[in-house]
Amino acid sequence: MDPSWVLFLAFLIGVIAGLRTMTAPTVVAWAANRHWLNLYNSPLAFMGSTAAVAILTVLALGELVIDKLPSTPNRTRLAGLIGRTVLGGLSGAGVAVAGSQSIVIGAILGMAGAIAGAFAGYEVRKRLVRALKAPDFVIALLEDAVAIAGGLLIVSRF
Repeated sequence: MDPSWVLFLAFLIGVIAGLRTMTAPTVVAWAANRHWLNLYNSPLAFMGSTAAVAILTVLALGELVIDKLPSTPNRTRLAGLIGRTVLGGLSGAGVAVAGSQSIVIGAILGMAGAIAGAFAGYEVRKRLVRALKAPDFVIALLEDAVAIAGGLLIVSRF
């Protein structure tokens, strides 16, 4: 696979983390577990374990519920942004390693994608709610679908 394409996918999986923090590492873990991504003999091999898949899946499902609560803080606040950035970096590193690219560059691109995804996702969601006069809940469900489908599309490219 072309190195620039792999690194672009590392950035995009970071964008997914910017939309839904736990979705990106969860789809990477599932992909490694299902042998779509080869993380063997890398520091990220643990992501393909059954335990990692189970834990990340539970956390991702919990996030999908928590995101809909009115008390959930804004994704662009520092605490949420740090989590998205760290997990975007982890996910980007996984995609890069699977494509035989630098783990460090993949992590940096995943982190950058997470920041971009967090701010872009926030703006798109806010504007769609206003433009469509739709409840935030409905747009949040649409965002869930985009994050899950987008994450699966990215990891299925290998």
